[in-house]
Amino acid sequence: MADNTFLDTIKRSSIQDLISGVRGYANEFTLEVKPEHLHEVLKTLKQEFGFNYLADITGVDHYVDEGRFEVSYNIVALEHKQRLRVSTRIEESDPSVDSVVDIWGAANWFEREVYDMFGIIFNNHPDLRRMYMPEDFEYFPLRKEFPLLGIPGSIPLPEKDPPKEYN
Repeated sequence: MADNTFLDTIKRSSIQDLISGVRGYANEFTLEVKPEHLHEVLKTLKQEFGFNYLADITGVDHYVDEGRFEVSYNIVALEHKQRLRVSTRIEESDPSVDSVVDIWGAANWFEREVYDMFGIIFNNHPDLRRMYMPEDFEYFPLRKEFPLLGIPGSIPLPEKDPPKEYN
């Protein structure tokens, strides 16, 4: 959790004009950033404020007309004992943001996972391919329009009952 003093310092820094909003709940804060400023903001937070640990990247499908997808970066400044979330909203018509693998190497698999589940493209990613689903799978399972029981016939599934030799 970021304390208010640390957050105020960030809001008065060189990236203050790139932050479009701040949300807070239970002393945890989220910086809202437009997609075109995301890479610069995250790079500055690492270099100038010591957010050297990328804990996770997550995706959310809000299933709305404007800003359908949200990508959130959970980062930690270990030395300062501060945690912060940086979030951006992107459109369904262009579901992409710049990769941050050049800032945190750990972003490599996090970005691949978000791509695999939501179809969000990370520009300049060194190896953006699916992690869990087959490479030729046409769907993204964590999108809201994905059927709860999956797409019949989209991938071969095991038989309902195991073969008798396993009983």
